[in-house]
Amino acid sequence: MGRLRFLNAGESHGPALTAILEGMPSNLKISVEYINKELARRQKGYGRGGRMKIEKDRAKILSGVRFGYTLGSPITVLIENKDWENWTDIMAIEGEPVDKREIVHPRPGHADLVGGIKYGFRDLRNVLERASARETTTRVAVGAICKQLLEDIGIKIGSYVVSIGELSVRDIIDSIPLEERAKRAEQSEVRIPVPEEDEKFKKLIDLAKQEGESLGGVFEVFAVGVPIGLGSYVQWDRRLDGRIAQAMMSIQAMKGVEIGEGFNLTKKFGSQAHDEIFYDKEKGFYHKTNRAGGLEGGITNGEPIIVRVGMKPIPTLMRKKSLHSVDIRTKEPFLAAKERSDVTAVPAAAVVGEAMLAYVLADAVIEKFGNDNWIEIKERIQKYKEYTKSF
Repeated sequence: MGRLRFLNAGESHGPALTAILEGMPSNLKISVEYINKELARRQKGYGRGGRMKIEKDRAKILSGVRFGYTLGSPITVLIENKDWENWTDIMAIEGEPVDKREIVHPRPGHADLVGGIKYGFRDLRNVLERASARETTTRVAVGAICKQLLEDIGIKIGSYVVSIGELSVRDIIDSIPLEERAKRAEQSEVRIPVPEEDEKFKKLIDLAKQEGESLGGVFEVFAVGVPIGLGSYVQWDRRLDGRIAQAMMSIQAMKGVEIGEGFNLTKKFGSQAHDEIFYDKEKGFYHKTNRAGGLEGGITNGEPIIVRVGMKPIPTLMRKKSLHSVDIRTKEPFLAAKERSDVTAVPAAAVVGEAMLAYVLADAVIEKFGNDNWIEIKERIQKYKEYTKSF
């Protein structure tokens, strides 16, 4: 049975970022402009740093697509780094540059120190260049391809920010339908579903910037139109909720994941926690509530998938007095290194979360229905949907 997989490569200030996506079926229509729009969404958000003013990410497909349709062979995507021209000496592939711009003061909360120890680097730039969230650019490109597959069978993915720092809109968005939340979030500079609250969030971000601080937050990602039966309970690593959680936690700076009502379910009696089952000839089996977030036993149950993700503040702080660290050469106390960074990237992280959910769901679709010819696969999916209604 075919499965999707992708690998990406590239450094934050290197010439380019690349990704190879393997396992996409043939005859799926792909739009590069769709990918570029997703890349642009990732670059937006109040509180982003100077790098976003330099880069204008555009995807180039180098293989696997011809005349707008996939070939069934690996898809290669290239995204050039415009900032590379300012780093050609520092990030040179060969030679011995005069200015290495070495990093020897690791930042608390970053991969700097542990990465340096693990791989034996005395210049921690070798760590931060790859550990950087700039890497998520390729994830969004891959996710955009996966989104196009999912949308062709009626699965739509969206996201929105729930909180940044101490400010939250979670209590005031319950009455707003999921897709409407995502639509409204696109009108917000901080990607919250209530744009009229933007100014409160922007003031907090401005204050953090003034103080040289950074801010984390929470975002939610959802998928609607998902059929019953993706994923499996038969083996631990095939459970879809586990695969989704791993994908979200793999995003830089993520520290927590909830599906559905998550930890809130631990406070309830069983009768209050579970979603009762109903049947309708037109809809088939359904639930009036969705506390489980669209997944039961590691398998989709036909309801919207809802994933809540917590992001910690970015490790790079621009305060006059940074956090305590140690010089890895002298072992003397020192203040942590500063590297150009965002004040907050929660709005952008939500877009990355969409990409990762799209990848996991596209993988689950291909796992269940095959990955040879998209035309045949769509026919199988339609027959399966009819089966689930008449089961």
